Amino acid sequence: MKINSTVLLTLILLILMMGAGSVSAFLGFELGSSALKGVTTPDGRPITKFASNKANSSQQGGLVLLKEEEILKIVKARIEGKTKAAKSEKPEEDDEETNTSKQKPEEKPPEVVEEKPLPGFPVTAQSQGVTMTVQSARYSGGDLLLKVKMQNKGKDSVRFLYSFLDVTDDKGRTLSASTEGLPTELPVNGPAFSGTVSIPTALLDDVKKISLALTDYPAQQLKLEASNIPVER
Repeated sequence: MKINSTVLLTLILLILMMGAGSVSAFLGFELGSSALKGVTTPDGRPITKFASNKANSSQQGGLVLLKEEEILKIVKARIEGKTKAAKSEKPEEDDEETNTSKQKPEEKPPEVVEEKPLPGFPVTAQSQGVTMTVQSARYSGGDLLLKVKMQNKGKDSVRFLYSFLDVTDDKGRTLSASTEGLPTELPVNGPAFSGTVSIPTALLDDVKKISLALTDYPAQQLKLEASNIPVER
């Protein structure tokens, strides 16, 4: 009897569990159905999509596709139009430039007042085959410019340091001078070199003649003396 009662109790429990599960499943189905009311699945058929897109495009007015020849004609016409516009603008710019150039007055370079070379030249000094010739003297700006030519026909090359160039006037006073273009070394049988000795005009107010004296450096074996160079204006 005890066994029969146990089996009966077990069956009753199983029936209750199955009933509870069925009820919960039914309730869940009902709740889900009520929640999904009004929700539709998207239409994945390509034919339907194509029809809808075609309808939309027809409603929007439709896209007109141009042929390749027509596109090339349009592009060519635009390019030619821009080229003609650029050509028409260039002559106007050129005319403006020519007008501005014509309007500008021609600028003349400042005139440099130079006097003619003084008479009594050349004045030459020579020592051991080395020659120094003062070819001309002229006033330019605020200086007296002496054009000097030097050449070596001796046996050895000669070097000079022009800070040792002595310039004196006819009263024995030492004058300051600067040189330009004169060589620091005279090679044997080399070409003639030309340069300039400049003396400020303010030092020559009452001077009629000057003298130049130059020796080689550092040996100081020769001495070039060009005396009585006329500088009177």
